[in-house]
Amino acid sequence: MTRKSNREKFIELCEKRVIKAIKHIRLVGNLSNKTNYKYDDSDVQKVISALEKEIKGLKARFDTKATGNGIDFKL
Repeated sequence: MTRKSNREKFIELCEKRVIKAIKHIRLVGNLSNKTNYKYDDSDVQKVISALEKEIKGLKARFDTKATGNGIDFKL
C-alpha cells in the first residue's frame, strides 16, 4: 500500500473542495432569479457580506506572513 505525500493529499482534497465550493456558490447565485424568488437588497447584502467574510478568513489562513494569532501590527 502506497501512502500519499502531504502534497498529493493537498492537491486531491483542494481540487474536490474548491470545485464543490464553486458549485455551491453558483447555486446561491441561482437564487437571484426574481421570477422564482422574492428578496430585497438587504438580503443580497447579507449573503454577499457573509461570503466575502469567509473569503477574507480563507485568505488570512493561507497568508504565510501572518503570525498565526490573527493580530497584525506594524509601526
